[in-house]
Amino acid sequence: MPRKIALIDAHPDPDPARFVHALAVAYAEGAEAGGHAVRRIDLARLDFPLLRSPADWKTGTPVADIIAAQEVIAWADHIVILYPLWLGDMPALLKGFLEQVARPGYAIAADAAMKPVLKGKSARVVVTMGMPGLVYRIWFRAHSLLSLKRNILEFVGIRPVRTTVFGLVEGSSAETRAGWVARMRAMGRRGE
Repeated sequence: MPRKIALIDAHPDPDPARFVHALAVAYAEGAEAGGHAVRRIDLARLDFPLLRSPADWKTGTPVADIIAAQEVIAWADHIVILYPLWLGDMPALLKGFLEQVARPGYAIAADAAMKPVLKGKSARVVVTMGMPGLVYRIWFRAHSLLSLKRNILEFVGIRPVRTTVFGLVEGSSAETRAGWVARMRAMGRRGE
């Protein structure tokens, strides 16, 4: 069954040489070839301020780029987020974006109950990193990935959330990278 997919390329650097961008392009190409509709959000090209107080988050007015992103996420039934692991976590730009997007009244109920609003959507989170993926999952227990999954995506009602980790990216061969790109294209074709 065709899906509506919001593809969030969260690499802060717009340089097309960044591997996260290649993975995002491959996923989008695969999804479109599989009959799915894809709308992209490229964080490196958005302009939005960081939130500086609880009042900004609760009652502030989002800027045009955030409103447009919220519309894409509302339209989608599946969300794909791709980012590089920076200092053991998501890049600050992605965190700032999620704080802007996941406001009361949009992602959670505006009342004190804070019930999730984005139910019925699934997600795939793809993370690239310099360390081995197995080390990240076992030694570091994928702490930042689990935080994104549990404390943000599932908190606003997005379930299930599946994850993919590509480790040792900087030292990987062209052949290995081509295999990862093919894997992303296949995931896109299946809409997962």
